[in-house]
Amino acid sequence: MGTEGSAVTVGEMAPDFTVLNDQDQRVSLSDFRGKPVILFFYPKDDTPGCTVEACSFRDALPRFAGLDAVVLGISPDSPKSHRKFKQKFELPYALLSDEGHAVSEQYGLWVEKTMWGRKYMGVARTTFVIDASGRIARIFEKVKPEEHAAEVAEAVAGLASRH
Repeated sequence: MGTEGSAVTVGEMAPDFTVLNDQDQRVSLSDFRGKPVILFFYPKDDTPGCTVEACSFRDALPRFAGLDAVVLGISPDSPKSHRKFKQKFELPYALLSDEGHAVSEQYGLWVEKTMWGRKYMGVARTTFVIDASGRIARIFEKVKPEEHAAEVAEAVAGLASRH
């Protein structure tokens, strides 16, 4: 089951990667094997849509904690930018730095976008739900930031009920 734009498909192993988190520590996706992971790609720290999305995951975190799931946000911003964003909005989960956008490219999410008639390259806002074995369980594309965390929580709860 392929998806438009994404280079990965439901059912396959999520491509592993190692990047710096908001504390300048090296983190790999495989570090979280054994737990469901919500990996949400977003374009830029402290911009309107990204802030709404990040805060909605913050507010929904108790739902994920009950499912033993890990929430990870990832964007091309630096660890320093992530620290400011986390502090400003009290985000209780890790933000990963995809400087150079290699991970976004690996997942097929570094795409041409248009704003005010100007074309530029950027991250396609997309969320992956990865099961405890490291396989892609769900892909949410063209995410609407306002209602997104709730629909992801339902998907993760669905994973838990299958085990």
